[in-house]
Amino acid sequence: MCGIAGIVSNHPVKNELYEALTVLQHRGQDAAGIVTCEGGRLYLRKRSGLVRDVFQSRHMAQLFGNMGIAHVRYPTAGCENTAEAQPFYVNSPFGITLAHNGNLTNAESLKHELFVDDQRHINTDSDSEVLLNVFAHELQQLRKVRLNVDDVFRAVSMVHKRCRGAYSVVAMITGFGILGFRDPHGIRPLVFGERKSSAGPNEYIIASESVALDVLDFKLVRDIRPGEAVFIEKNGTLHHRQCAEKTDHCPCIFEYVYFARPDSIIDGISVYKARLRMGEKLAAKILRIRPDHDIDVVIPIPDTSRTAALQLANVLGVKYREGFIKNRYIGRTFIMPGQQIRKQSVRQKLNAIGLEFRGKNVLLVDDSIVRGTTSKQIIQLARDAGARRVYLASASPPVRYPNVYGIDMPAAAELIAHGRSEQAVQEVIGADWVIYQDLQDLIDTVRHKHSNIRHFDTSCFSNEYITGDINPEYLEKLESKRNDKARKSRHKIDEYAIDLYNTV
Repeated sequence: MCGIAGIVSNHPVKNELYEALTVLQHRGQDAAGIVTCEGGRLYLRKRSGLVRDVFQSRHMAQLFGNMGIAHVRYPTAGCENTAEAQPFYVNSPFGITLAHNGNLTNAESLKHELFVDDQRHINTDSDSEVLLNVFAHELQQLRKVRLNVDDVFRAVSMVHKRCRGAYSVVAMITGFGILGFRDPHGIRPLVFGERKSSAGPNEYIIASESVALDVLDFKLVRDIRPGEAVFIEKNGTLHHRQCAEKTDHCPCIFEYVYFARPDSIIDGISVYKARLRMGEKLAAKILRIRPDHDIDVVIPIPDTSRTAALQLANVLGVKYREGFIKNRYIGRTFIMPGQQIRKQSVRQKLNAIGLEFRGKNVLLVDDSIVRGTTSKQIIQLARDAGARRVYLASASPPVRYPNVYGIDMPAAAELIAHGRSEQAVQEVIGADWVIYQDLQDLIDTVRHKHSNIRHFDTSCFSNEYITGDINPEYLEKLESKRNDKARKSRHKIDEYAIDLYNTV
């Protein structure tokens, strides 16, 4: 999962791109980058680390220009080298920079094609560099000295024909403009906004989530549609075109469960409202299964589950309490590389308030249960704080399968629910009861009245991969890259790595 942004303005964009990245930081804590353009020259700063650490005053002073793109990154499968920060750049043709959120499922075959057929060398393991070179090659095939907007959209159409998987993209063509486009399934989010300007033409932004528009006082125009491209010339002229021959809108449902900020609106759906409805549905299931439940208090596992937990408690008519205090300088543990780091981080991440647990039957609420490592330790924290019984509710169904579209969930064998019943999960993590959201209920809570979205990507719950190109061989290869043993063989987990992730 990554966060991307692009701005065309009447004044220097470096500070606004920085602000956009800070509110998209939850989408990637591994690396950050900004590239701007002034005249025919690009100015780039990128490296591993948080936004606040990557960009110091001396770096910001060197980012000149009124248009630029930006990226925050966390590593996806096979791409954990923190040196591979984005945006990426190719000088031919025209000088193109690109930042990408998602995962190409045919990256390996494309990489081979680019070398054998297109004579392009890929220097990293990142599928984003592959995507950039596919786009660059299609532009180069036009063999033109000067581009027009039709040429850009024609190249995007060819990208859709060649690339499979999930990709929301911002790209900048030096001296020409900024491009945003989304894969034909619209798996990963991408929006664009407009701001009136007294200093010249209207200004535009493209970003992963609407929250980036809010903080910069841009008005949300709409989501970029699946298969659509939006191009903003450097003079502020806006163009958009449907570039895919066939589309099937199928956004990732896990964005609403966990990744997106609650104050964002994705594909016309409020993430906050969707999470409220998750709590309502989960409460209804509890009342249906255990109408005589003995729950004394509902406590969220911060932060993402708070919204669902609050509404769940309201429907149950049970007290809602904040029982855990979170150290906000610890990152999201399920994407951390290696069990050693995850365990240490969980111990440092939360501290229980004993008076909210002592002698009570506690229902802990989490947005999801992935590896189960965190859940097991948190349940033990609750017991150590004096809870009589500890129940755990998940706002989403059991995560039993890997995500191949840009979320670096672990190998299937490392998912606590893979091959286990809910009762077995309960026993492994040490809870007195575990209850999961039903998949159809989750779909209903997110879709709600938005009937224009017929279905969602639910692959990590259902094992149904919407791009139709995922087979057991692909998943087996993916598992060899994602399991902890493979990660450790590629990257020695030393004290520096632990310090890096504990600082996040």
